[in-house]
Amino acid sequence: MELRVLRYFLTVADEESITGAAKTLHITQPTLSKQLMDLEKRLGQILFIRGNRKITLTKEGILLRKRAQEIIDLVDKAEAELRQTDEIINGDIYIGGGETDAMRLIAGTIKKLQENYPHIQYHLFSGNADDVTERLDKGLLDFGILIEPADIKKYDYLRLSATDTWGLLMRKDSLLAAKKVIRPEDLQDIPLLCSRQTLVKNEISGWLRQDYEKLNIVATYNLIYNASLMVEEKVGYALCLDKLVNTTGASNLCFRPLYPALKSHLVIVWKKHQVFSKASEKFLEKLYKEK
Repeated sequence: MELRVLRYFLTVADEESITGAAKTLHITQPTLSKQLMDLEKRLGQILFIRGNRKITLTKEGILLRKRAQEIIDLVDKAEAELRQTDEIINGDIYIGGGETDAMRLIAGTIKKLQENYPHIQYHLFSGNADDVTERLDKGLLDFGILIEPADIKKYDYLRLSATDTWGLLMRKDSLLAAKKVIRPEDLQDIPLLCSRQTLVKNEISGWLRQDYEKLNIVATYNLIYNASLMVEEKVGYALCLDKLVNTTGASNLCFRPLYPALKSHLVIVWKKHQVFSKASEKFLEKLYKEK
């Protein structure tokens, strides 16, 4: 498949119209239609459902859209890195991470790096460990911020000094809000929203000293914001990290830490034998000094 055709395909998927995509691409509609039909013939799959007002993707088209976007992003990233000059350090750094207050450390590093290298651009991707490592493995990210426990055997890494505290997010009018800390017995039978990451489940099981699955888990989440809305609507309590949801002022929510305290360390990881761009090298050098 040619990159040009993949770009055509993505434009049509975005515009939901061959006519609109042809205008955006500055090519004729018959030319674009032929390219798409040739692509479908090459793949042996129908990619579009052609309606009267708009076209939509088939399930095969949705899969190709995801893979095509990854390919185009990777090519654009490589081209940008190769265009860098020795005189001016510029380019793009792609960083992925879960929700953690330790991102302040990354932000501080970026701020200091901007003083000497203002032409570097930073692109942040939010997701859980599985999301981040998938993109890291495909070369779409330069660095990943992972909350331990995490499987980092196949990566080089730098352990950060920051830590996160586990606890329970709840409404201020809930019965457990009167407690200063949350003990294992407090979690029995209450409805819980929990992280879906396997290693996190194992850590919580160790703290509980019983099987995590015996808890009354009513929902799982990968990022806490939507889970916090569920807590606000009285769906349940969320087991999560501190400082990720506003619990001050007029907020209906509050956070209580687990006791005994359960803390998670953080690591920044990158692929082994990674060939860094000049911008990424400068970022990592600065982070080693700031960590």
